[in-house]
Amino acid sequence: MGANQRAVILTGSELRHVYVRKAIGLSAHVQVVRSYCEGLQNHNASEGDQAAHLDARARSERDFFGAFAALAPDATHPVEIPRGSINDPERCRDIVAQGPDLLAAYGCSIVREPLLSAFTGRFLNVHLGLSPYYRGSGTNFWALVNGEPEYVGATFMHLAAGVDTGEIIHQMRARVYPGDSPHQIGNRLIADMAVVYAALIGRFAELRPMPQPQPPANARVCRNRDFTPEATQSLYRGFAAGLVDRYLAEQQARCDAAPIVVNPLLADL
Repeated sequence: MGANQRAVILTGSELRHVYVRKAIGLSAHVQVVRSYCEGLQNHNASEGDQAAHLDARARSERDFFGAFAALAPDATHPVEIPRGSINDPERCRDIVAQGPDLLAAYGCSIVREPLLSAFTGRFLNVHLGLSPYYRGSGTNFWALVNGEPEYVGATFMHLAAGVDTGEIIHQMRARVYPGDSPHQIGNRLIADMAVVYAALIGRFAELRPMPQPQPPANARVCRNRDFTPEATQSLYRGFAAGLVDRYLAEQQARCDAAPIVVNPLLADL
């Protein structure tokens, strides 16, 4: 592996974001010169099944990431910024002034010009979902609502304009075990993803283009407005009815029918 990559991280402020950026910052082959952490997202759901779902997610995040976030050294030089301000002209100038080798995004707002052009070919993103099967917002949630755990995963890509449309570098599926809840599946995936993302950033100079998947006929674009009480109820009905056990019994065949991009540099992680 070559010299350290100097990276700027663009992310959020939830525990999962803190975990990922701190983990990347502690990687032996990544020097995080600064991380820009947008403020917490405002969730409209405040009662009923949606609120219970979000509360359960927060508890699970504390279980998975709380101790590490509280105790691990922070080598990422974080700067807190308002949600949605990542594209402000002053912010863009500040990011460019850091002189990083690359930018790495996870959980920040949609990035627009001129920041995209300033780092063409040097701007990484991780999308929690398997593109091009599921694109948009909350894609792993919707894969589970639809009873398709084989589409729960993470996609590492070169960031481009559009919704999860950049060139795919590598993909990974979530590990699923008997008795898992939706939040255990999702947070275990994030924990695994951080390790892979750190390795990808550290080996950025070694990356070569990968064959890209063909857009499937059943591709879905997921939107925040579709996160309704009915969708949340459907998610938990599926789990109560044995969604995980059915998937595990059919896992190999399901995964074979939904191929993903596996980069040989990262295949063993």
